[in-house]
Amino acid sequence: MMIFGFVAGLALLIVGAEVLVRGASRLALRMGISPLIIGLTVVAFGTSSPELAVSVKSALDDQAGIAMGNVVGSNIFNVLFILGVAALIVPLTVAPQLIRQDIPLMIGLSGLLLVLSLDGLLGRLDSLLLVACLAAYLLFLFLHNRREAPPPSKKSNTPLPLNLFMVLGGLALLVLGSHWFVGASVEMAARLGISEQVIGLTIVAAGTSLPEVVTSLIAALRGERDIAVGNVVGSNIFNILGVLGLSGLLAPSGIGVSAAMLGFDMPVMIAVALACLPICLTGGTINRWEGGVLLGYYLAYTAYLVLQVAHHDALQGFGAVMSYFVLPITALTLMVLVVQERRRRT
Repeated sequence: MMIFGFVAGLALLIVGAEVLVRGASRLALRMGISPLIIGLTVVAFGTSSPELAVSVKSALDDQAGIAMGNVVGSNIFNVLFILGVAALIVPLTVAPQLIRQDIPLMIGLSGLLLVLSLDGLLGRLDSLLLVACLAAYLLFLFLHNRREAPPPSKKSNTPLPLNLFMVLGGLALLVLGSHWFVGASVEMAARLGISEQVIGLTIVAAGTSLPEVVTSLIAALRGERDIAVGNVVGSNIFNILGVLGLSGLLAPSGIGVSAAMLGFDMPVMIAVALACLPICLTGGTINRWEGGVLLGYYLAYTAYLVLQVAHHDALQGFGAVMSYFVLPITALTLMVLVVQERRRRT
C-alpha cells in the first residue's frame, strides 16, 4: 500500500501539473501576456506546483523537515540535474534578461533564505516577507515586460470554460496527489530509519521536480532553449518565495531548520545558484561539457547524502576530496571562463 500511494501520488502530481500549466498558459495567452512572461511565471510556477502542494501539505501536518528539504533539494536538483541533462542533449541558450536580472535574483534569494533561517526557524514574519517579495517580483516582471505582448497569431483560441476547467482540475489532482505522496514518503522514511529532511532532499525533491524535467527537456529538443533555462530559474525563485512563503504561513509552528540544513544543504544551494552566473556568461550558452559538470556534481551530492545516512566510513574521505580538490578546481575554471568572456567582449 505504501508503494502504491507513493507511485500513484507522484503520477497525480505530474498529470495535475501538466493540466494546470496548459490551462494557465492558454488563459495567459487569451489575456495578451507575452511568451517571455508566460515562461518565467505561468510555466515555471506551474511546474513548481507539485512542490507547493507537497510542502503545504507537509507544513499543515507539522512535518517541516519534508517542506524545507523539498524546496532546497528541488532547487539543487533543478540546476544540477535538469540543466545538466538538457545541456548534454543540446547546448542551451541563455536569454540576456536571465543573466542581468533573474539569475542574480535567484542568487540573492538563496542567500536571503539562509539569513532568515539562521535562528533555526522560518517563522510567519519571515514567510510573510517571502510572499511580499513574490508579489513585488511579479508586479515588476509584468510592468517591465508589458510591451512584449504576443502577436495575435499566438493567442489561444481554446474556449475559456475549458481553460478554467483544466486549471481547477489540475489543482484538484495536485491536492489528492500530494496527500498520497507525502503520506507514503513519511511512512517510507519511518520504515527505513531515514530522517524526513533526507527524504525531502532526495526522493521528494526529485519526484516533485519531474514536471520541470519534462518541460525543460521538451523545450530544449524543440529548439526553445532559453525557455529550458528560464523554467529552471523561475521555478527556483517561486520555490523560495511562493512555496516556502505559503508553507511557513500555514505551518502551525513555522518551519524548523536543522543544523545540517544550515551547515551543508543551504550553502550547497547557494553555491549552485552562484555557479549559474559564470556558466551562463560564457557566450550566453550552457555547453555540453558544462552540463556534464553540473550532472556530475548532482551525482556527487546525492552520493554524499547516501553515505551520510549510512554513516559510511568513506564519508570523511569523500568530503575531503570534494572540499580540497574538486570544488577549488571548479571555482578556478569558472573564474578563468569569466575572465576570457570579458576579454572577448572588450
